[in-house]
Amino acid sequence: MAFHRAISRATRQNRVRKKVRGSDSTPRLSIYRSLHHIYAQVISDDSGKTLAAASTLSTDLRDGLKSKRNADAAKNVGKSIAQKCLDKGIKEVIFDRNGFLYHGRLKALADAAREAGLKF
Repeated sequence: MAFHRAISRATRQNRVRKKVRGSDSTPRLSIYRSLHHIYAQVISDDSGKTLAAASTLSTDLRDGLKSKRNADAAKNVGKSIAQKCLDKGIKEVIFDRNGFLYHGRLKALADAAREAGLKF
């Protein structure tokens, strides 16, 4: 069962990645969701560098979270990544859901980043 789920996600990931490419002017916001944590990275594919990163394991978020695997934690990660981007002068990103379905924690993170001032 898990094997088919992994293949389905890999197929979606490849399909999304063909269309999504981050540049220096509009980098890619890549999300990874595990069972216990959620991670967000802003990546420039032109230079191959990570410009900003936030996760439920970040020291500034880790202590203030009641649970690290719910939508509230994802909202905090979304606000944090948006603030880091705005501090570095990045106002617009391309959203890369990384093969995950757009609902739940992923949607909460994206909505929180938009509310904090980041444009997709």
